[in-house]
Amino acid sequence: MIKVGVVGGTGYTGVELLRLLAAHPGVEIAAITSRGEAGTPVARMFPSLRDRVDIAFTDPATTDLKSLDCVFFATPNGFAMGQVRPLLDAGVKVIDLSADFRLKDIPTWERWYKTKHSSPDLVAEAVYGLPEINREQIRRARLIANPGCYATAVQLALLPLIETEFVDHGHFVADAKSGVSGAGRKADVDLLFPEASDNFKAYAIGGHRHHPEIVQGLRQAGGKEVGLTFVPHLVPMIRGILATVYARVVREADFQDLFERRYADEVFVDVLPTGTQPETRWVRGSNYCRIAVHRPMGGDTLVVLAVEDNLVKGAAGQAVQNMNLAFGIAEVQGLEQTALLP
Repeated sequence: MIKVGVVGGTGYTGVELLRLLAAHPGVEIAAITSRGEAGTPVARMFPSLRDRVDIAFTDPATTDLKSLDCVFFATPNGFAMGQVRPLLDAGVKVIDLSADFRLKDIPTWERWYKTKHSSPDLVAEAVYGLPEINREQIRRARLIANPGCYATAVQLALLPLIETEFVDHGHFVADAKSGVSGAGRKADVDLLFPEASDNFKAYAIGGHRHHPEIVQGLRQAGGKEVGLTFVPHLVPMIRGILATVYARVVREADFQDLFERRYADEVFVDVLPTGTQPETRWVRGSNYCRIAVHRPMGGDTLVVLAVEDNLVKGAAGQAVQNMNLAFGIAEVQGLEQTALLP
């Protein structure tokens, strides 16, 4: 059994991680930390976990995490970078669900996250945890930077294109919509039900912090510079991301076949039949990203649609997938849930 701990178990990502780990046959949840809820039984705060998680939150300052096999950080950006070194030195594998180790360029990270990075040497070591690109590196990693939710959907929509020369790499457009859980479990006014319900809005049009992460991943996969316009939107639903990605065709190809061949061996990427228009409910609660490829009216614009659950393949599910890889067990273990409908 893999003995795991979760640092920051009270947010949406943290409790989703607990839901998945509690059902994982190869995992023992040994510690769940929260400064504010130390001493509170986890199932009292989250009754959905009754009879599945039977321990209490503990204070991270007094919890022995060094004796564990794997520790997940489901914490705000800027926290994990100051905490992981003693764990790594003790031989613990760390999977960070925040953005602390995603961007390799430290000045870029500091500009977007508006703080000084305290562990730049660990950034150099960290493996970006998108299995569809870095599977073998993840298997050997001791520090894994779990990708962002938008970044996962957009990169998976573009990987087969960026790895070939059939489209213009300099002018991609990603139009992405996400549910309100993507903003985290907090009491911001614009996330309140009267504000978010019956409303639809774009945000961060001038620049979103997932933009450099997406570009970094695509540059790595394609080996060249990438131009991307990325605009996120908030829609009045709890879970889900729909990314609509546009690319200009410069050479003819069978794009449906290109995507099917690229993802033929990827268990959690499902390329849908020609003409399909995917919906977020097709992946709700599951670790799948489902993709459809369109070429409207046979023109020179390719449209790729990708749907994922932002809390699963976009966060906690991908973290468990990375844990499975890092510990040499079946990649699908604990992640075979069917999507919820309705």
